[in-house]
Amino acid sequence: MHKNRFYIDTSVFGGYFDQEFEKWSKIFINDILQGIHIPVLSDVTIREIEKAPKRVNEIFESILKCDVELIEVNEEIEILSNVYIHQKAISEKFKEDALHIACATICKVDALISWNFKHIVNVDRIRKYNSVNLFNNYNLLDIRTPMEVLNGNEEI
Repeated sequence: MHKNRFYIDTSVFGGYFDQEFEKWSKIFINDILQGIHIPVLSDVTIREIEKAPKRVNEIFESILKCDVELIEVNEEIEILSNVYIHQKAISEKFKEDALHIACATICKVDALISWNFKHIVNVDRIRKYNSVNLFNNYNLLDIRTPMEVLNGNEEI
């Protein structure tokens, strides 16, 4: 059985305790804990999680016990994130979000999973990120919410 490799940004862990996103975040994280998907996490996520409340850190720590891929920002990721900014797909103010996009792109994940509708899960921005990706010989990046990647065994 093929397991999807999903890059998970910080918003998914925070969504676990957010009334609006709680249901879908819990189902998604439970799927990860059951080994249905492979979580791909970066040092960007780790830095952001360190600033989060204790309960968010505890959920994150439970994911780290899974079969997880950890990636570190390298020069290629840094350069691509700067191209997103230079091409106005995102502003410099949201450099961490640009790094998430670049990490997911370069690691060729099946999708980036996020609840960040302003800077990541946004049709206009996705088009801009993918335009940059194609122009720079990278693959298209699929960006989804946890709700969109359910394994099909949930009761809704």
